[in-house]
Amino acid sequence: MSDEVKKSVPPLRNAVRIVPLGGLGEVGRNCNVLEYQGKLVVADCGVLFPEEAQPGVDLILPNLDYLEDRLDDIAAIVLTHGHEDHIGAVPYLLKMRPDIPVIGSQLTIAFVEAKLQEHHIAPNVTVVAEGDSMRIAGMEFEFIAVNHSIPDALALFIRTPEGNILITGDFKMDQLPLDGRLTDLRAFAAAGDEGVDLFMCDSTNAEIPGFVHSESEIQPVIDSVIGGATGQIVVASFASHVHRVQQVLNAAAHNGRKVAFVGRSMVRNMKIAEDLGYLDVPEGTVVDLKNMKDLPENRRIYMSTGSQGEPMAVLSRIANRSHPKVAINPGDTVLLASSLIPGNENSVFRVINGLIKLGANVIHQGNARVHVSGHAAQGELLYCYNILQPAYAMPIHGEVRHQVANAGVAVKTGVPADNVILAENGSVIDMIDGEVRLVGSVPFQNIYVDGSSVGDITESELKDRQILSNEGFIAIFAVVDTNARRIVTGPHLQARAMAEDETVFDSITPEVTRALEEAVAKGSDSYGMQQAMRRVVGRWVSRKLRRSPMIIPTVVEV
Repeated sequence: MSDEVKKSVPPLRNAVRIVPLGGLGEVGRNCNVLEYQGKLVVADCGVLFPEEAQPGVDLILPNLDYLEDRLDDIAAIVLTHGHEDHIGAVPYLLKMRPDIPVIGSQLTIAFVEAKLQEHHIAPNVTVVAEGDSMRIAGMEFEFIAVNHSIPDALALFIRTPEGNILITGDFKMDQLPLDGRLTDLRAFAAAGDEGVDLFMCDSTNAEIPGFVHSESEIQPVIDSVIGGATGQIVVASFASHVHRVQQVLNAAAHNGRKVAFVGRSMVRNMKIAEDLGYLDVPEGTVVDLKNMKDLPENRRIYMSTGSQGEPMAVLSRIANRSHPKVAINPGDTVLLASSLIPGNENSVFRVINGLIKLGANVIHQGNARVHVSGHAAQGELLYCYNILQPAYAMPIHGEVRHQVANAGVAVKTGVPADNVILAENGSVIDMIDGEVRLVGSVPFQNIYVDGSSVGDITESELKDRQILSNEGFIAIFAVVDTNARRIVTGPHLQARAMAEDETVFDSITPEVTRALEEAVAKGSDSYGMQQAMRRVVGRWVSRKLRRSPMIIPTVVEV
């Protein structure tokens, strides 16, 4: 650990320490590090998807820098379920140390292994199921079944010498789940009877009153949409939403349609789910994408990725008419069978507008009940707090507004307000003898995946990208004879990504020339000459054009 980190946090003593490396104040990259007696357990290791203000970025990782100097201390990565915001960063941590044990449920581990194959990593995995317990780093982990929008999700009940912790992962209390697997409230009650010192609870839907609707309520709506469509159908969902895909397959079989999976992650994940028995494919319903052209359009369903408007995902490419095998025609139906992740609204509506322009009938959460959330609402959270009666609460997995709403639920059920910890990414929380305290913080930064680069792009470079995309670019070029102290050629001004024609610079060029001549006469070095030109152009462009472009002056000395 760096000296900066050591100075920012008091010594450990006997504490069980918790350091969130992602997932607080945001929806994504969930990752909490638990430490006891010098050993670390990483609970989930997910990714965050970039916003429009982060151009060119593919993924945002948890702050893995915190672990860089302590890789040998990591006893295991324990995963609650197989969504990208909980497993997507596992390959990047394993690249730092490939032999770290990875522990999770059968489906979760299968999804992780498939992902790791693409990164050429052979993981050290252990499969667990609800009801199992195992000792890791001096702590006992018990795995509890919870219901979510992906099968095989688990909560973690962690017994330690300093107190007990319950981490829900993502969960809800669907009483009629498609797979019959309920959130195990009996296990929650047993944990409550034993004593929960710290409850780390999913906050995503804490603002929403009441209860989340059951997945079973979606099937009639999907049946109706597919049964009433006359042309092709495209259904977009998360590539890991096995339950939603099951409902589409059921409706397709009932209405005599065939389904083709589109998108590498969709094809991969559904093959895994079918092989492991989590997806029941009606005989003859699924066909290969290349064979869809042989079917009449009114018998085609494309099950695709891209429900969040990701630029390179299948649905965006269909909307842009750039997908090589799927094209929308007037009268076709597009069903977005997922919720909007906060921050993705503009991207999703851009795709919807593109599809409507092509003549598609677009059905989404805003105009039909085609999706239910996988996260517990206030009513379900109230049940949990009352069953568990935790001494301390630490809302996780959500934006600040979600965490605050979750904290309000905790206080309503009797958790003292002083015992509710509103932590941030990088906070350091210690539990000693059942008492939980926020004791400090560690430096926290975003780690960006940008093509094949990981962590090399900085916030300042992202700011430069934003300036380039929003304000444009001006280049100034001049050649100077430093011995004769005269300008050989230039200065020449060129602009890119600006609305104005380059002739607009004719009026300012004489001023730039005078500024350069003065700098040359004074014997300024190349940097001084460049700055002289930059100042003149910057002031003029701000005053005249109301713009703040990136200005790159270049002086060649001869």
